[in-house]
Amino acid sequence: MLRSLARNFKFGTNDLVRKPARFYSRNGRAGDGRLEGKVALITGSASGLGKATAHEFVQQGAQVIIADVDTHLGSQVAYDLGSSAFFVPCDVTDEAQVAEAIHIAVARHGKLDIMYNNAGITGPAIPPSITDLDLNEFDRVMRINVRGTVAGIKHAARVMLPVGSGSILCTSSISGLMGGLGPHPYTISKFTVAGIVKSMASELCRVGIRINCISPTPIPTPMSLAQIGQFFPGLTQEQIVAIVDGFSELKGVKCEEIDVARAALYLASDEAKYITGHNLIVDGGFTSFKNLGFPSLDQIA
Repeated sequence: MLRSLARNFKFGTNDLVRKPARFYSRNGRAGDGRLEGKVALITGSASGLGKATAHEFVQQGAQVIIADVDTHLGSQVAYDLGSSAFFVPCDVTDEAQVAEAIHIAVARHGKLDIMYNNAGITGPAIPPSITDLDLNEFDRVMRINVRGTVAGIKHAARVMLPVGSGSILCTSSISGLMGGLGPHPYTISKFTVAGIVKSMASELCRVGIRINCISPTPIPTPMSLAQIGQFFPGLTQEQIVAIVDGFSELKGVKCEEIDVARAALYLASDEAKYITGHNLIVDGGFTSFKNLGFPSLDQIA
């Protein structure tokens, strides 16, 4: 049943009073400082993958700018992370706001080491057919997922170029690797993100700036759960989470937000100092194969 469902689902401010925060990984150990002294800006970090990555980056010693259009959740994330985080309202469809967020990061910390273009939307899953596509909705998805990503790269590169170093990350999706996994606008936008990374790498590698993207499998984030909930309004959140987890191909494990956050940590860190133009696929082998549905002998006439 879950396999058939997989085919039908379309994927995937102000300063506040600070409280001290020390974050630990799930094994109970504090971070080992892999981003110590680094300054990172993460768009779309008020929830989901961006929020998880912000937590991981802070745990590893980074100063993080939380940039998001959601001022309530964004402020709360920054507050929870303590003095290592600062919230900046940012709508990535407005280039001036993206530039201002980066300006604030540099003004506060004197530099920008990591730019993670994570903000994105899926767009409507209904109606699913190209014949019914609302091009205004298509434009909205492209403005956020594609234009917003390019704006982030553009303005991050402007401040990284003079120092000759920096790591730029972008969130793509396995929907950018295979057709049929997401709504058409989302799929098109995510194929484009991977292309953006290749194109930009051809220039930025010459000035010492790395750029990579991450393509996750469906993960039970608030965005994906809300979208699936449209198809199953009677299900509980736990049941919807089970559906998403059921897409996994890798036996015994499921993909969680922390897995993508740690992929971002690796690409952002000096451990990946010679990796650029790469699409790191975090999907448990989902896009590596497709099984042939051979009939059993008793089914052959």
